[in-house]
Amino acid sequence: MRILIAEDDQRIAEPLYTTLTHAGFLVEVEADGEEAWHRGNTENFDTIILDLGLPTLDGLSILKRWRNSDRRSPVLVLTARGRWEEKVEAIEAGADDYVVKPFQMEELLARVRAVVRRANGLASSRIPFKGYVLDSRSMQVSKEGVPVELTPLELRLVMHLLHHRNQVVSQLDLTDHLYDQAADRDPNAVEQLVARVRKRLGAEVIETRRGFGYIIAEEPAR
Repeated sequence: MRILIAEDDQRIAEPLYTTLTHAGFLVEVEADGEEAWHRGNTENFDTIILDLGLPTLDGLSILKRWRNSDRRSPVLVLTARGRWEEKVEAIEAGADDYVVKPFQMEELLARVRAVVRRANGLASSRIPFKGYVLDSRSMQVSKEGVPVELTPLELRLVMHLLHHRNQVVSQLDLTDHLYDQAADRDPNAVEQLVARVRKRLGAEVIETRRGFGYIIAEEPAR
């Protein structure tokens, strides 16, 4: 799961980055409004945390531009403004949720997870698949209650495919959502990662659609 933090206050951005990274997200930060708008307009993020008080272009204007351009990434607004009218304005502009500063990191993390779930039609943090359960809160895969050891990168792969269950996800999309933009991206990295997860969970869990990508498909109802 790939998250963009658009926040110019390092006292907020840095602990946000640390908290979300430890929770298993791939996190990137922008402190400038114009840069944040451009990245949100040209790249795909699973969630964007957007401060309303950004320099060069304010958060509300950014949000309106994204929605007017039909950019649908879920957006959680951060605001130091306590007036209910401004909260309503953010929601009306297309925000999926908002948090008023100061806030507890645990609350923001819970709201981020909820926004991601809603965006993907999931009601619970526990997602069953192929005899396993992924708990997106604890970032743990288990089978019949027994945890399965996966690396953070392997967990991100499983989570991304589960949030797009029954959809074929391309290798390019997986690369964008699993690896940092600054990383040296091995063109075979995704294939090798899928192979490692198959060894741990079973070859049938992740299917390959040749020429298109990878999929975790729901089992047909009986």
